[in-house]
Amino acid sequence: MKLYLIFLTLASLTAGVFAQERGGAVKAPGGGDAGKGKGVSSVGRENRLWYRQPAAVWTEALPVGNGRMGGMVYGKVADEIVSLNEPTLWSGGPVRGDVNPDAKQYLDPLRIALFTENYEEAERLARKMQGGWSESYLPLGELHLHQDVEKPATYMRELDIRDGIARTSFMANGAKYVREVFVSAPDQVMVVRWTCSRPAGINLVLGASSLLHNSHAATDSIWKMRGKAPAHVDPNYVDYTRQPVVYDDSDSCRGMPWMMAMRAASRGGVITIDSSGIKVSKASEVVLYVSMQTGFRGFDQCPNGTPDGADAIGKAIQLGYGELLSRHLADIHRFFDRVSLTLGANQSSLPTDERLAAYTKGAIDPGLEALYFQYGRYLLICSSRTPGVPANLQGIWNAELRAPWSSNYTTNINLQMNYWLAEECDLSEMVEPLIGFIGNLAVNGRKAARQFYGAKGWVAHHNSDIWAMATPVGDKGRGEPKWANWPMGGAWLVRHLWEHYLYTGDRRFLKDTALPLMKGAAEFIDDWLVPDAGGRLVTAPSMSPENEFIYKDDKVADVSVATTMDLGIIRDLLDDLAAADSVLGDTSLSRLLALRRRLMPYQIGGQGQLQEWYKDYASPDPHHRHVSHLYSLYPANEISLSRTPALAAAAQQSLILRGDVGTGWSMAWKVNLWARLMDGNHAYRLFRHLLRLTRDNEIKMGGGEGGGAYPNLFDAHPPFQIDGNFGGAAGMAEMLLQSQDGDLHLLPALPDVWASGSVSGLVGRGGFVVDMSWKGGRLVLARVLSRLGGRVVIRSSTPLIMNELRSKKEGKDYILALDTTPGVTFYLAGTS
Repeated sequence: MKLYLIFLTLASLTAGVFAQERGGAVKAPGGGDAGKGKGVSSVGRENRLWYRQPAAVWTEALPVGNGRMGGMVYGKVADEIVSLNEPTLWSGGPVRGDVNPDAKQYLDPLRIALFTENYEEAERLARKMQGGWSESYLPLGELHLHQDVEKPATYMRELDIRDGIARTSFMANGAKYVREVFVSAPDQVMVVRWTCSRPAGINLVLGASSLLHNSHAATDSIWKMRGKAPAHVDPNYVDYTRQPVVYDDSDSCRGMPWMMAMRAASRGGVITIDSSGIKVSKASEVVLYVSMQTGFRGFDQCPNGTPDGADAIGKAIQLGYGELLSRHLADIHRFFDRVSLTLGANQSSLPTDERLAAYTKGAIDPGLEALYFQYGRYLLICSSRTPGVPANLQGIWNAELRAPWSSNYTTNINLQMNYWLAEECDLSEMVEPLIGFIGNLAVNGRKAARQFYGAKGWVAHHNSDIWAMATPVGDKGRGEPKWANWPMGGAWLVRHLWEHYLYTGDRRFLKDTALPLMKGAAEFIDDWLVPDAGGRLVTAPSMSPENEFIYKDDKVADVSVATTMDLGIIRDLLDDLAAADSVLGDTSLSRLLALRRRLMPYQIGGQGQLQEWYKDYASPDPHHRHVSHLYSLYPANEISLSRTPALAAAAQQSLILRGDVGTGWSMAWKVNLWARLMDGNHAYRLFRHLLRLTRDNEIKMGGGEGGGAYPNLFDAHPPFQIDGNFGGAAGMAEMLLQSQDGDLHLLPALPDVWASGSVSGLVGRGGFVVDMSWKGGRLVLARVLSRLGGRVVIRSSTPLIMNELRSKKEGKDYILALDTTPGVTFYLAGTS
């Protein structure tokens, strides 16, 4: 009875602590939307980026979006710019048929060359098995918002990431002006609002432009800009063509039509409109409604020629600004407020860019770190809500006609990293566009597997696009095989389907969607594997993405046999299929599952490292940004400290040899890897590198000593790649909660610098929602909501108590096993 009373007190205290953090609400037990964080978080500097000056370049502008439309807000005073993006605006059209009908005849000679270690011949043959380039993600245009004002006496711009509103305010002409920008998901419009403290003080000239071919027109109330995207755009690294941007094409199915429309409403004043734009004179308040659409109808359909966004604007005006704002806030809060994080007192009064500069010089700023975590969640909410169109290399934000790496889908790490945070950070809905895209990719991937390799199942290679391109890239020999020919993208991507099931428990999804796609990827692997001289199943050709090795006479090659990443992806896929079989009882999987025991095993090299290649080859770049051979440690779980300690030690040695220097996304991957090794301090050291202030064009593509963060906190590869933002946030979550080994491990890799703090709303596999507070590096209180029910083992370095139950010692940790029912919340307290 005494323990029970003590525990009730702790439970009440826990509820109070987390209610305060969430702004007064406590999650109630129950079904339905239980655990979705209905409380309202506190609003303040902790969820705000702010600056004393307008953005001078794109990487200082502030991103807004609703998952289908995006904007980059510069915050200029007299001549504001808002860059516009629509995630279905790509070059090209549906994938063409046989892009290289001769490809598969080279596969057998290529394998012979590899098994005889004739790597030069192998590369020559691999180049003959390439297709064309992927298509490119394109910018729609820019809003140009001229305001008739003097030089301001005071100025501030900000982005409230909880509310999804970019705001610019200044004093000029003896009045206070405020301009707000948000993009509504419920009503599918971008909204720009001007207010002024002086009546009739707003005078505007509003227009837009585009890098794409376009025309303008105006009706009595709406101004429109229309255009058609190029039939093809070469990647930015292609420099051998006379015409890298092609508009004219005999195929009428290529070239996406697009449009944007805008309409202004005002309180007071006069609005006039013509083909050049909209003019507003002497208004007290102005609201501009903007809509964007393309003719995209699906990955395998010719685009429609007449998109029109006038209806969305009309409905928005009927609702009015107040209702639009209310609906927008309710929508974004529904996702954002599910998770909160406090890592210490937020004592910084500096603007974000100055704060980042101080952090780069060594300042301790836990508030900035927590902001970066929530910023990653915000960016995913803003960029991943379009069915079948996942967040690309830049999310949805791009201002360049030939964006870095075409801003496409790069499947050897980058697309996958975009979604590492989604399930654990309670944004499972944002994975749905990726799930739809994988389904599209499998359709084209079946054709690619048959045409390029004579194989069954489906395959995906290094690059894809909105048209679900699945063939190797390279323009038939111009691409380096180390990236162009890599064929394991599909087998990697389907791990997200299994993870989605583990977090949601959705058996129908597992049966109808996940399992068929996973099985199709495994069927390709079945045909792709071949026996080596020892009878072990290996992949050939095989690449460790974008890396090379040194063989005899200091020669360098990139096409090999049985790279460790290939074997890790295959083992992971087969193990996930086996687990799915245990849930669904699919007897048709038995032949595929039998492949696993014949696979070539992992190897430990001469330096104690997990060997990357078929043989213990050296690398011409020992600190290469990709750590592909560590796939089995993270994101997969084939290598584990508890289950495979020798391999885990070899993986750690590989990380040490690779070093901490890297591009933005590379450092984010390493944060997650060190967290999996339970070394929170090393993970944190790399995390700090992610927040090194990087200025635009300071470090060129692929060069220098690695990336960091731009003034707007966008990840700097450099250039900008959004995967580093998502991967960094995922790494922070991984330091606080892990569940890959079947238990719920609380604070598994807590760095010393985060000695005290609290987190609410992280999700473990099995659908367990976790709130925690800790002090002095020890767990104080935890609250766990079981969404799905089932047995759970809680693991902690701190002894635990729950009612009369006490944890048991297991190795260095303490464990407490519980049987749960759906919708029930239970409370735990750390003890000495």
